[in-house]
This record gives sequence, structure tokens and C-alpha cells, in this order.
Amino acid sequence: MLKWSLAAIAAIVVVFLAVVALQPSDFKVERSATMRAPAPAAFAQVNDFQNWGAWSPWEKVDPALKRQYDGPKAGTGAVYAWQGNKDVGEGRMTIAESRPGEMVRIKLEFFKPFAAVNDTVFSFKPSGEGTTVTWTMSGKNNFISKAMCLFVDMDKMVGGMFEQGLAQMKTVVERRP
Repeated sequence: MLKWSLAAIAAIVVVFLAVVALQPSDFKVERSATMRAPAPAAFAQVNDFQNWGAWSPWEKVDPALKRQYDGPKAGTGAVYAWQGNKDVGEGRMTIAESRPGEMVRIKLEFFKPFAAVNDTVFSFKPSGEGTTVTWTMSGKNNFISKAMCLFVDMDKMVGGMFEQGLAQMKTVVERRP
């Protein structure tokens, strides 16, 4: 009986590992919002990491978040590093490319709780009397990420945070002259 139980457990583990291995390696999360403000106003919120405190949803998750800014104040080469509680972890963002009023590309590095490097892009497109801001994050799923995605809908979770951030950014840029 013990032999059959161990064989059944081993078979379940093998099937689980196979299912995890077959999950997609690439991921992409994207959300957009239209704001009644010119593209330069929204662009300025993203291009200067010190402005993120006013709209980034992760800034409010840990009131004791430790921040460090390096490099230029804004634009290509600007760096924002953080250390926070278990909900925000530890990481660093570096602006890799900045085109005024059009796009900001960020190298997003997570150190804790899980190591990962993702590409994040904010694009700004004229839309009627305002600007449509699109926030995209893409990257590769490692084995642990693939396993987590079986139990947690990352698009819904991260996308929900993007939606909150874009809504808060909208409030900020629409109330400024």
C-alpha cells in the first residue's frame, strides 16, 4: 500500500512539474487611460521618478518604503531604488529611453521577494483634447513564476495596480494647470 501511495504522489508531482514547464515563457500586462491633459504633463509624471509618489499605487502599499534616487533627476539614466515590506519588496528602476511627450522605457529589476528583470514602457498618444497613456510591462517567466501563474492571475493583479496608478495619475495631471 505504501509503495502505491508513494508512486501516486510521485506521478502527481511529475504531472504538476510538466504542467508548469508548459506554461508560457513570455508575459505582457498592459493598461491604458485617457487624461484631459497634454502629453507633456503626463510624460513629466513618469519621466521624473520623484513624481511617482503622487500617483504610483505601490508607493502607498508601504508607508515606511525606503527610496533612493541616483543619476540625473529625470530622463535617460535616472534611477529609483526601493526597499520595502513583503508586499513591495526590493528593486530598482532605470530609465533606459526617454522621448519627451512620446515614450519612457524603464528597465525594472526586482531583487526581493523574487529576482526578475522586466521591460516597462509608458507611451503617450494625443487623443481628442487629451492624451492616452499606456502602461506596459513585459518579461520572461521563470519556473517559479510559471508555477505562481497557475494559482494567481498576474494580469488581473498587476493590471489592477496599473489601473489604479493611471487613475491617480489622471487626477494629478488634470488638476494641474
